[in-house]
Amino acid sequence: MSEQAELLKTRTMRFAIDVCRMLKQLPHDEPGPTVRHQLAKSSTSVAFNYRASCRARSHAEFTSKIGVVAEEADEAQGWLEFIEAAKLLASPELPRLLNEATELSAIMSASAGSARYKERNKGR
Repeated sequence: MSEQAELLKTRTMRFAIDVCRMLKQLPHDEPGPTVRHQLAKSSTSVAFNYRASCRARSHAEFTSKIGVVAEEADEAQGWLEFIEAAKLLASPELPRLLNEATELSAIMSASAGSARYKERNKGR
Protein backbone atom coordinates (compact mmCIF):
# COMPACT_ATOMS: atom_id res chain seq x y z
CA MET A 1 0.00 0.00 0.00
CA SER A 2 1.26 3.48 -0.81
CA GLU A 3 2.50 5.90 1.81
CA GLN A 4 -0.28 8.30 0.81
CA ALA A 5 -2.93 5.62 1.40
CA GLU A 6 -1.46 4.84 4.82
CA LEU A 7 -1.48 8.52 5.74
CA LEU A 8 -5.14 8.79 4.69
CA LYS A 9 -6.02 5.70 6.73
CA THR A 10 -4.47 7.36 9.77
CA ARG A 11 -6.06 10.71 8.99
CA THR A 12 -9.57 9.30 8.51
CA MET A 13 -9.32 7.25 11.72
CA ARG A 14 -8.14 10.31 13.67
CA PHE A 15 -11.08 12.28 12.23
CA ALA A 16 -13.58 9.60 13.33
CA ILE A 17 -12.11 9.42 16.84
CA ASP A 18 -12.00 13.19 17.27
CA VAL A 19 -15.59 13.59 16.04
CA CYS A 20 -16.82 10.86 18.40
CA ARG A 21 -15.09 12.57 21.33
CA MET A 22 -16.72 15.88 20.45
CA LEU A 23 -20.14 14.24 20.09
CA LYS A 24 -20.18 13.48 23.82
CA GLN A 25 -20.62 17.22 24.38
CA LEU A 26 -23.84 17.52 22.35
CA PRO A 27 -27.07 18.24 24.23
CA HIS A 28 -29.11 15.24 25.37
CA ASP A 29 -32.38 16.72 24.11
CA GLU A 30 -33.32 16.81 20.43
CA PRO A 31 -31.78 17.39 17.99
CA GLY A 32 -28.67 16.33 19.95
CA PRO A 33 -29.31 12.56 19.89
CA THR A 34 -30.23 12.56 16.19
CA VAL A 35 -27.16 14.59 15.26
CA ARG A 36 -24.96 12.44 17.50
CA HIS A 37 -26.20 9.24 15.85
CA GLN A 38 -25.98 10.47 12.26
CA LEU A 39 -22.59 12.15 12.63
CA ALA A 40 -21.13 9.16 14.49
CA LYS A 41 -22.27 6.91 11.63
CA SER A 42 -20.95 9.12 8.83
CA SER A 43 -17.60 10.02 10.42
CA THR A 44 -16.76 6.42 11.33
CA SER A 45 -17.94 5.30 7.91
CA VAL A 46 -15.34 7.59 6.33
CA ALA A 47 -12.57 5.78 8.21
CA PHE A 48 -13.77 2.22 7.78
CA ASN A 49 -14.96 2.45 4.19
CA TYR A 50 -11.65 4.07 3.27
CA ARG A 51 -9.87 1.08 4.84
CA ALA A 52 -12.13 -1.20 2.81
CA SER A 53 -11.38 0.70 -0.40
CA CYS A 54 -7.67 0.12 0.19
CA ARG A 55 -8.33 -3.64 0.22
CA ALA A 56 -10.54 -3.65 -2.87
CA ARG A 57 -10.09 -6.71 -5.07
CA SER A 58 -10.75 -4.88 -8.32
CA HIS A 59 -10.80 -1.38 -9.72
CA ALA A 60 -14.60 -1.55 -9.95
CA GLU A 61 -14.81 -2.44 -6.26
CA PHE A 62 -12.41 0.39 -5.39
CA THR A 63 -14.48 2.83 -7.45
CA SER A 64 -17.64 1.81 -5.62
CA LYS A 65 -16.10 1.96 -2.15
CA ILE A 66 -14.30 5.27 -2.63
CA GLY A 67 -17.60 6.71 -3.86
CA VAL A 68 -19.18 5.69 -0.56
CA VAL A 69 -16.30 7.34 1.33
CA ALA A 70 -16.85 10.59 -0.60
CA GLU A 71 -20.59 10.51 0.20
CA GLU A 72 -20.00 9.85 3.89
CA ALA A 73 -17.35 12.58 4.14
CA ASP A 74 -19.81 15.03 2.60
CA GLU A 75 -22.51 13.91 5.03
CA ALA A 76 -20.16 14.34 8.00
CA GLN A 77 -19.29 17.80 6.72
CA GLY A 78 -23.00 18.61 6.47
CA TRP A 79 -23.73 17.50 10.04
CA LEU A 80 -20.79 19.52 11.35
CA GLU A 81 -22.10 22.56 9.46
CA PHE A 82 -25.51 21.92 11.04
CA ILE A 83 -24.00 21.82 14.55
CA GLU A 84 -22.28 25.12 13.86
CA ALA A 85 -25.31 26.83 12.27
CA ALA A 86 -27.72 25.61 14.96
CA LYS A 87 -25.22 26.57 17.67
CA LEU A 88 -25.61 23.17 19.30
CA LEU A 89 -22.07 23.16 20.60
CA ALA A 90 -19.44 25.74 21.51
CA SER A 91 -16.38 23.54 21.12
CA PRO A 92 -12.97 24.82 20.05
CA GLU A 93 -12.66 21.53 18.12
CA LEU A 94 -15.63 22.25 15.85
CA PRO A 95 -13.87 24.59 13.37
CA ARG A 96 -10.91 22.20 13.06
CA LEU A 97 -13.16 19.19 12.51
CA LEU A 98 -15.28 21.09 10.01
CA ASN A 99 -12.13 22.03 8.09
CA GLU A 100 -10.91 18.43 8.20
CA ALA A 101 -14.28 17.16 6.95
CA THR A 102 -14.16 19.69 4.10
CA GLU A 103 -10.64 18.60 3.13
CA LEU A 104 -11.45 14.88 3.36
CA SER A 105 -14.58 15.42 1.30
CA ALA A 106 -12.58 17.18 -1.41
CA ILE A 107 -9.86 14.51 -1.42
CA MET A 108 -12.32 11.61 -1.57
CA SER A 109 -14.52 13.29 -4.18
CA ALA A 110 -11.50 13.88 -6.41
CA SER A 111 -10.38 10.29 -5.91
CA ALA A 112 -13.86 8.98 -6.70
CA GLY A 113 -14.01 11.13 -9.83
CA SER A 114 -10.63 9.86 -11.02
CA ALA A 115 -11.62 6.27 -10.31
CA ARG A 116 -14.89 6.65 -12.25
CA TYR A 117 -13.01 8.22 -15.17
CA LYS A 118 -10.51 5.35 -15.25
CA GLU A 119 -13.33 2.79 -14.95
CA ARG A 120 -15.20 4.32 -17.90
CA ASN A 121 -12.10 4.63 -20.07
CA LYS A 122 -10.32 1.34 -19.38
CA GLY A 123 -9.43 -0.56 -22.48
CA ARG A 124 -9.43 2.49 -24.74
